Amino acid sequence: MLRIGITGGIGSGKSIASRLFQALGVPTYDADSRARWLMENGPALRQQLGAAFGPDTYDAAGRLNRPVLAATVFNNPGLLAQLNALVHPHVGTDFETWAKTQEAAGHAYVLKEAALLFEAGSYKQLDRIITVFAPLAVREARVLRRDAHRSRTDVQAIMAKQLSEDEKRQRADYVLTNDDVLPLLPQVLALHAAFSAPQGT
Repeated sequence: MLRIGITGGIGSGKSIASRLFQALGVPTYDADSRARWLMENGPALRQQLGAAFGPDTYDAAGRLNRPVLAATVFNNPGLLAQLNALVHPHVGTDFETWAKTQEAAGHAYVLKEAALLFEAGSYKQLDRIITVFAPLAVREARVLRRDAHRSRTDVQAIMAKQLSEDEKRQRADYVLTNDDVLPLLPQVLALHAAFSAPQGT
């Protein structure tokens, strides 16, 4: 079974591409959602986060205090790196468990969707990498339409913390162009056919 990663910068449309694969019956692991779930529900990770970031990491009801944690790490590269170093190994283990279940079910390939696939090093678990590309201006406009609470400065700050589109394209095995001009679905269908073919053909 092939393990395929799919990534892309904010506003690139990687989640839309992932949903197209899902509609074709491909099991898809959303690493960002699972990371949030594990931070909330994983006993070992909860203990590590509380020890690293203090008692305000979780509220009185035991829920993750996301705004406080985000404010703590967003503009502090050292703390952000520490957070990622704690979270990513748990996500990696969770993905491996999930992938083995999918393999046992007979799937030809699975998809792992993650914004920080290269940055987190989790691409090393995978056989192939897809990056979803859109021009910077298109991405920025999409995010501003989608996230009313974000300013252009906020979006640009997030983009600045992610790998450049050029580097993602150089490191990926496949590029899906999602620029609102080239249709995305035929590109997804072509990859799906390639990944679904018997390996070695």
